[in-house]
Amino acid sequence: MLENTIWWHVYPLGALGAPIRDRAGDDAAPRLRELEPWLDYLIELGCDGLLLAPIFESVGHGYDTLDHYRVDARLGTNEDFDWLMSACRERGIKVMLDGVFNHVAATHPAVAAGLAGSTSWEGHDELATLHHDDERVRDMVADIMKFWLARGIAGWRLDVAYSVPPAFWADVLARVRADYPDALFLGEVIHGDYVQIASSGTLNSVTQYELWKAIWSSLHDENFWELDHALSRHATVSGSMVANTFVGNHDVDRISSKIGQDKAIVALAILMTLPGMPSIYYGDEQGFEGIRGEGWTADDSVRPALPANPSDLSPLGSWIFNEHQALVGLRRRHPWLTRASIEVLDKTNETISYRVSAGPTELQIDAWLQPAPGVRIRACEHGETGETLYEWAA
Repeated sequence: MLENTIWWHVYPLGALGAPIRDRAGDDAAPRLRELEPWLDYLIELGCDGLLLAPIFESVGHGYDTLDHYRVDARLGTNEDFDWLMSACRERGIKVMLDGVFNHVAATHPAVAAGLAGSTSWEGHDELATLHHDDERVRDMVADIMKFWLARGIAGWRLDVAYSVPPAFWADVLARVRADYPDALFLGEVIHGDYVQIASSGTLNSVTQYELWKAIWSSLHDENFWELDHALSRHATVSGSMVANTFVGNHDVDRISSKIGQDKAIVALAILMTLPGMPSIYYGDEQGFEGIRGEGWTADDSVRPALPANPSDLSPLGSWIFNEHQALVGLRRRHPWLTRASIEVLDKTNETISYRVSAGPTELQIDAWLQPAPGVRIRACEHGETGETLYEWAA
């Protein structure tokens, strides 16, 4: 099932070293094919899904789309994408694409055709908001989605889904599901009533930013009461959908920079033992660091280039990769965690214990921050703790 997928989230333009600004001509290069050694790496990590940030022809960073039907020349061609899909199918890897359907580049043909406004989106003069009440826009987005689903993708991440009228999603997704009933639609939602937003727009899932914030913040401030509150909210959300859970993505500071590499392992253990559909942002499994900046280059530090081959990675990150393997492996051995219930057993500022369960199957997770960060995951039965499945301490 798609909801049991563990995604490796990659920002291709950055990871593959494409020029984001000052493009030299079309800079045509089949960079998508350079992902091949990283597909085996993804499998070795324990993931089975590849979540790709925008790959379509754009002005610069990918979220300023010029042509939704064509792979960005900096990444290759549609034929290179078909090659990538074939390579993923051979390995059993599902692929999700990032669709920017709230806005387009100000120079997109849709603007001249009257399908998008001439005014900027959220103060970005280079972007124009699509007219979501225009039937032509609904036709266009449904057609784009079907075009790439026909090439074998499993679903769509819907960029800034919270800014698009729910009625638009409900209409367009119904059209797409008529042909692709199993497609997954993950809406990027930062704040608000997640359940209501997903229900109104008929989204399968949303990005669980509340949980992301609580995980890193509670570890940073040594205040597990914050996580306790967020777990209560997450339990409510999880009763209605399988949310996308994460501790890192292309829009936020690297988790190792926020809280340090030791606490990042505790964050991962929490992530991998909670209900949801987790994603790992490329490089987090190696302890990559990066803090977002200001201006045009703000995102560069959190969207870095990968080496040509995983063997070229620094050995300094190998221990972090090993812990990721262990925790992702634990998650895969307990797929019921996707829809588990949560019960917080005890908490202080520096410690938390909680139980996740599905029927008679239970795990108990104990995390602590003093005298050094650590976490223990134990099997449980009828409330009695048993075998230790994972333990780590700094």
